[in-house]
Amino acid sequence: MKVKAFILLSLFPLLTYSQSDLQTAIKGGELLLSGLSIFKVAKSGAKTDSKIIESVCVKNKLVDKITFRIIGKNEEGDEIKKELVVQKDGKECLFELSKGIYTYEVVLPNKEIYKKGEYKFNEDVVITIKDD
Repeated sequence: MKVKAFILLSLFPLLTYSQSDLQTAIKGGELLLSGLSIFKVAKSGAKTDSKIIESVCVKNKLVDKITFRIIGKNEEGDEIKKELVVQKDGKECLFELSKGIYTYEVVLPNKEIYKKGEYKFNEDVVITIKDD
């Protein structure tokens, strides 16, 4: 609704001008709109081609807090180690993680490994840890 009002209000003064002024204003509007669509395409294209995941979140549905650890490698071969401590009924997130295959461990407060495995991170994800 605001866009319609904006367009109507911006075109109202043009109705009193000559046709050449109106055509100039229309061309300017076309340039403005095409500029916005290019910005939108560039933004969405950058997101899909990215080698970074914006967020990986872990929810804890267990009785006690947990420690969630992941280990992997980035494209340069550098090792990546991350660790999250997630309270009971809590949620914690990692931001800007390189895409790839990571080994993970869910460790209980008594240092016992609750779950262990590998996971391929290639998009934003929320992992829920709960009793089997």
